[in-house]
Amino acid sequence: MGFLDFIKKTFAGEDVQPEQSQEQAVQEEKEQSAEEAEDQSGQNTVAETSESVEQIAETVPEETESEDKPEKSDSVQLEIEPIEAESSVDEIVEEASAQSAETAVESPEKLLDAEIEEEATEITGEAEEASDTSGETEEVLEIAEEAEKFSEATEAEEVVQESQADETQIEETEKPLGFFAKLKAGLNKTRESIFGSIDSVLGGFTKIDEDLFEELEEALILADLGVKTSMDIVECLRDRVKKERVTDPSAIKGMLAEEIAEILKKDAAAEMLPSPTVILVIGVNGVGKTTTIGKLAHVYRNQGKKVMLAAADTFRAAAIDQLEVWGERNGVPVIKKEEKTDPAAVVFEAAHAAKSAGVDILLCDTAGRLHNKKNLMEELKKIARVIEREWPEAHREVYLVLDATTGQNALQQAKLFNEVAEITGIVLTKLDGTAKGGIVVAIKSEMEIPVRFIGVGEKAEDLQPFDAESFAKALFEL
Repeated sequence: MGFLDFIKKTFAGEDVQPEQSQEQAVQEEKEQSAEEAEDQSGQNTVAETSESVEQIAETVPEETESEDKPEKSDSVQLEIEPIEAESSVDEIVEEASAQSAETAVESPEKLLDAEIEEEATEITGEAEEASDTSGETEEVLEIAEEAEKFSEATEAEEVVQESQADETQIEETEKPLGFFAKLKAGLNKTRESIFGSIDSVLGGFTKIDEDLFEELEEALILADLGVKTSMDIVECLRDRVKKERVTDPSAIKGMLAEEIAEILKKDAAAEMLPSPTVILVIGVNGVGKTTTIGKLAHVYRNQGKKVMLAAADTFRAAAIDQLEVWGERNGVPVIKKEEKTDPAAVVFEAAHAAKSAGVDILLCDTAGRLHNKKNLMEELKKIARVIEREWPEAHREVYLVLDATTGQNALQQAKLFNEVAEITGIVLTKLDGTAKGGIVVAIKSEMEIPVRFIGVGEKAEDLQPFDAESFAKALFEL
């Protein structure tokens, strides 16, 4: 190449290379052959690369779970770009890269849709599970409610069965119980009060001496037998111990029971009321005076006697109504007047009615309370004069109602009433369940007034005539 040609080519912008020698031409041929071999291997490599690109492009939408996947496509593109190949290979690579790029661009939207679908599927599944769970919960609750109802019904049935069994047992228990059995049961506390303390005293001695008798006397007084009665009983025991030469303290208990029984049986004549008889019933408030009159009417009716009631307690509120109720229960007539009426006026009318009707027993509920001795005495005297004038042939009795639960107070009431009225009999109520039943012994011993009736319950048949022998047996469990 000449210099002029070189200048022309330079200004024309062509690459100007110096002329090559023969060695250089050989070297270029070798290099060209090597390049052709490299191109052939490059084509193979590009083909393999394109296949891997296509596989990556296919797997990208399925395996990609984040928005970082497009970077992988870019990296693949970057790895492919430096590869030099023929135009056909380049086109294939460019198409693959374009498809991968499009896939990479579309993948976030698809991923978002896939995530939404997955979340929706999960929410649907959770909803179904929740629905199933709620259904199961409702079923469990229903089963629990049914079980609870069944349990309550079972418990109620058991309670009913128990109550029925208790009622049956009570009925079976009540059927064989007569008055003596009720009396014996009612005197349990009295028995324990008397003999419990006696056992305690006797158990503390190994021999009989004066100290034993002193403690025994104190125990009897505390058991509501009264001071005088207790002293009399202990004195009798001293005499018997000397006469019988008793040395064992335990033997005194049997001797004590015999002494008390003897007091109860003394002058224990049964009540024998002639016909006609007028019974005036007196007593302090709260002892059950009006109720006792109703129960007495029941007793006499069962004896076949004709009975009438007189509501002469005109100063106590509801006393007249209460007596009317008892009259209806027993089927006996009741003579009454308005409240605050003179009691003697009621007795006057009742005496005329009883005489005309041929009544055997006239029970008068009087206002005979111990407000003061003078008023009570004047009231009873006035009633007695009315009966004597209007019904002279009638026998007269005055019954004092005492509450056994008051103990020594009942004895004091008996003494005070006896000072202003000729008491002919005592009705002792509420003996059941009291530890002060020893007052019966004190009244019998100190007052020398017969105990006519005793009450051991609320029912009409729980008031019965006093039987000293039965009382003693019930008290000592003989």
